[in-house]
Amino acid sequence: MEAPTSSSTSTAPPSDTVVVSGIQPSGELHIGNYFGAIRQHIAFHDKHESYFFIVNYHAMTTVHDAEMLKRYTLGVAATYLALGFDPDKSNLFVQSDVPQLNELTWIFHTLTPVSQLEKAVSYKDKVAQGLTANAGLFNYPVLQAADILIYGGSLVPVGADQKQHIEITRDTAQRFNRTFCPDDSIFPVPDPYILDDVAVVPGVDGRKMSKSYGNTIGIFDEGKTLKKNVMSIVTDSTPLEAPKDPDKDNVFALIKLFADVDKQAEIAEAYRAGGYGYGHAKKELIALITDYFGEARERRRDLIAHPDYVLDVLRDAGRRGREKAESYMERVREVTGLLTTY
Repeated sequence: MEAPTSSSTSTAPPSDTVVVSGIQPSGELHIGNYFGAIRQHIAFHDKHESYFFIVNYHAMTTVHDAEMLKRYTLGVAATYLALGFDPDKSNLFVQSDVPQLNELTWIFHTLTPVSQLEKAVSYKDKVAQGLTANAGLFNYPVLQAADILIYGGSLVPVGADQKQHIEITRDTAQRFNRTFCPDDSIFPVPDPYILDDVAVVPGVDGRKMSKSYGNTIGIFDEGKTLKKNVMSIVTDSTPLEAPKDPDKDNVFALIKLFADVDKQAEIAEAYRAGGYGYGHAKKELIALITDYFGEARERRRDLIAHPDYVLDVLRDAGRRGREKAESYMERVREVTGLLTTY
């Protein structure tokens, strides 16, 4: 699996950076998750101290089926490992394995203005999509701030839609430090890291690819499922024989994610020449996706069939996550005056 060349407006992070990010187990992972987050996570995980976690608490804002949540959680872990995440170089664990997280979340709740949460675009968008306006969804950014800060996160690879949440996290870190430890700040103020050219991946309907829109193509879709999803990508009604503008087509936008520069140029030229239909482009995309994830697809199939290894990876990293979290919480309890007698 070889990624095409991409550019970023972000500069290289310093060597002492702590990279932190999470991903929701609220459904099968799709190529938007891969290009918007997972690929960045794997690119960072062997270069910096890093903590990547499967945010099953966050998923509970929409998933209330116990077996489904367990299956999705294990599936996310297997996907990361299949795509090249090395557990000997970084930490991949489950959010709920770190109980200190909820302790810090409550402390942050006592500092967070309700008005700030009311302005969260992500919350408004999800409610507009028909999701239940529960308190967990409303308070999502506070838990996310705790997710990041409890491990000392200073750089957060996220999709463009999460940028506002990182701003809330930055505000939270500054507010806590200013309130409780102005002379010796506990929490760093983290920065987002967004690869601008792949930050938003179009779904089959042209909107951002999202499980909540039901417009996704799964990372490991294959056969009839992959064909059905790709062939359903919305295109315009330009006739087969007419020239087409590749830069205005959703299919080509996805092709660009998988094809190298030469292949992109070849397909773009075919678009402009005429006689090349959207059906041709979709078949090309199917072949590119199949080839790109081929080896990883086989590795994931084996991991799902032998889950003990996956669980061991999560268990070991969860222990390291708890240790890191507790090192921060010891200082937090001290500066906030939270008396503990155990």
